[in-house]
Amino acid sequence: MTGPVWRPFGADAVLVEFALPHERWSFRCPLADETVVGARTVLLRFDARRYRVADLRAAAHLVPSDAARPPRSHTIAVTYDGPDLVAVADAGGMSAAEYIRRHTRAEYRAEFCGFAPGFAYLSGLDPALASPRRANPRPRVPPGSLAVAGPYCAVYPSASPGGWNLLGTTTTRLFDPAAADVALIRPGDTVRFEALS
Repeated sequence: MTGPVWRPFGADAVLVEFALPHERWSFRCPLADETVVGARTVLLRFDARRYRVADLRAAAHLVPSDAARPPRSHTIAVTYDGPDLVAVADAGGMSAAEYIRRHTRAEYRAEFCGFAPGFAYLSGLDPALASPRRANPRPRVPPGSLAVAGPYCAVYPSASPGGWNLLGTTTTRLFDPAAADVALIRPGDTVRFEALS
């Protein structure tokens, strides 16, 4: 079995690509200044004045699953009032109420963060609830919007353009620069959604 592939990524970073994507959760490199988890990769930023890629490779290792940082669990209350809810449910051959029921019974996992600070791509979406991105993205999606696109769901942490289908809204703050953990959801965390009546 082959190990991860290390690819240069500019002067002070390297992208580590895993044949077994779950290994990225237990990958550690103490020489890296920043570690960014992707869908199948880990980006390592490092001080190029002190280290070479070979140094990072020598220091990198996989930690046993029982030594890895345990994921945090979040429950996010949602008002399912999104403008795309009925259309997405119709496309899946179900009522909006059934869509909500199925959406709230699943447990989701933050695979990686990107697009905007605090924007976590959540896997675990029932395939029957999946929906392609909108043909015409909205110029502004309000913060706190719960959305789906393809196999993922996410909550927009701030106002931004977006092409995902909007299911509802939450008042939970996903990104707070003044907080100890600026992003509520980290890669590896689990999330459940709770429907507000």
